Amino acid sequence: MSAVILLVEDEEKLARFVELELVHEGYQVEKSGNGREALDLALQNHYDLILLDIMLPGLNGLEVLRRLLKEKQVPVILLTARDAVMDKVSGLDAGAVDYITKPFAIEELLARIRVALKLHPVSLQESAGAGKEEGVLRWQDLTLDEPRRQVRYAGHEIPLTNREFTMLKVLLENQDIVLSRDVLLNRVCGYDYAGETNVVDVYIRYLRSKIDDTFGVRMITTVRGVGYVIKSE
Repeated sequence: MSAVILLVEDEEKLARFVELELVHEGYQVEKSGNGREALDLALQNHYDLILLDIMLPGLNGLEVLRRLLKEKQVPVILLTARDAVMDKVSGLDAGAVDYITKPFAIEELLARIRVALKLHPVSLQESAGAGKEEGVLRWQDLTLDEPRRQVRYAGHEIPLTNREFTMLKVLLENQDIVLSRDVLLNRVCGYDYAGETNVVDVYIRYLRSKIDDTFGVRMITTVRGVGYVIKSE
């Protein structure tokens, strides 16, 4: 079954062009040019991914993103004419999985869509009716509740920063799959992050301090020379 994408873009010519390219690639596409309408559509229907412009009539894209992710889990790629670093950071901190700055090459957008769909299996599980509580990931006595942005171990809440939360979420979504530092860096910090990949090690160390060391468990395993994994057993 092909992925279903909601395209939220108020520039009609750009929206039509992107729609045609997505359909050509085999995706199912629904469109909206208004922020409030897009939020209603996203809350009422299942989408495997949302392409979301920031500058929208009715409700701006960042507010749509914040309200949406409080209610349900879906990967969102921001489309923006803004190139300011803080706009990008705001989008990622609000929960977007990626962003792309206009004007963009359609080949780059398609590549980022493929990566986002590959790294976000939870939406596919939900659409297949996996029988799991929506938006909640588990490992032993640990639960990550994405709609509420809460992590608990045996009932004890664990305070995490946005990037720590996202790092843990990606690892939990991909249990038993070793994720490289590059993959984790792109997923947590974005493709245009110019720093070193050892920032991943820093966030892993923070998570281990707050979870492994505090509760006497060994959740995150290092695979030397490759990356990190949370093993389901």
